[in-house]
Amino acid sequence: MATNGHLDIIARSAKLFDILYVGIFDNVKKNPIFSLNERQDMLVKLVSQYEHVKVVVHESQLTVHVAKDLGASALVRSVRNGQDLAYESEMCFFNQQMTGIETIVLLANPELQYISSSRIKELAAMGMDVSKWVPALVSDELENKLGRK
Repeated sequence: MATNGHLDIIARSAKLFDILYVGIFDNVKKNPIFSLNERQDMLVKLVSQYEHVKVVVHESQLTVHVAKDLGASALVRSVRNGQDLAYESEMCFFNQQMTGIETIVLLANPELQYISSSRIKELAAMGMDVSKWVPALVSDELENKLGRK
């Protein structure tokens, strides 16, 4: 699910590239609340102000292979903390080794660094109002999905 942190990284990245592909991938470890199609529908609406941002969905390919197939020159990743940095450093190494594609790492804005989809999902499931951490569209869809609207 898209958080305000995700949208911030998309907005900042959109300034750096002529075409920006935003990927939605199936990650079985995360047990998402929304299906791939639901996430795609929301994200397309959330990035509609950017003519050069395109949303892509894949169920089983590695992100870096999708990027290569699209002709992308780089991957953009975000880090919120030291733990994210360690994980992303390893991913940068393997992605570059496998495909030659470089990775650009953007630091999360301090006011957004604690926002994660997992935490939002947990809070929403417990009945908490998450509207200050996600776009209104996502907040509304969460309320509908959880049967509170």
